[in-house]
Amino acid sequence: MSSTPSNLDILAIAAHRDDVEQTCGGTLLKAAQRGQRTGILDLTQGEMGTRGTAEDRAREAADAATILGVSWRRALDIPDGRVENTWENRLKVASVIRETRPRVVILPYWKGRHPDHYTCSVLGYEACFLAGLSKLDPKLPPHRPFKIIYATLYYDVRPTFVVDIGAQFAQKFASIMAYKSQFSDQEAGKDLFPAHDEIRARVDSMARYYGMLGGVTHAEPFLQKEVGLVEDLLAIPVKSI
Repeated sequence: MSSTPSNLDILAIAAHRDDVEQTCGGTLLKAAQRGQRTGILDLTQGEMGTRGTAEDRAREAADAATILGVSWRRALDIPDGRVENTWENRLKVASVIRETRPRVVILPYWKGRHPDHYTCSVLGYEACFLAGLSKLDPKLPPHRPFKIIYATLYYDVRPTFVVDIGAQFAQKFASIMAYKSQFSDQEAGKDLFPAHDEIRARVDSMARYYGMLGGVTHAEPFLQKEVGLVEDLLAIPVKSI
């Protein structure tokens, strides 16, 4: 995994280290296996987590990125638990978008239980818009992603489409379990976190549910705001009856 700026095909933006692994890790791995350059931008460093430290999360995030074949990963210094859609924070994210120049950006869905998650969604969208303004900052050329999609796993909404991750599920799960400080059995936070033996069953059942919707074994759900475009009715996947 490189920290050197280079054009990315896909950039996933999330509030916390381990969010991307849970919501779209299989999709990023699948893209990397196709030879596409993928990246992850974590807005915070995890200093407010019930378990572990920011330093633990940094090491674990690097291990997870390697498992997912990610080309680039970085964490910003936005306070954990206090992700706010401010001008300063939008500029931080817009600068990364100009630096990495992704064609596709994946954001969290704009509703959810955790304020950091839904704030990240709106912040990320507005940063994508700002990044395309030519007069914003002359040091980096403007860039807007062609496509913005939303990972919906954290919220109960019907997805626009799902991505088949049957062949990638084992590595997706391994990337989640790279966060040993979060998901190992321990006293701290035992009322908030499932026991280790339950985690795979939960991750597997969610992936199987969305896989069932798409007619495959395991999938990750996404939503797009735009109307889909179809060229050939005979090539539309997923049978109706």
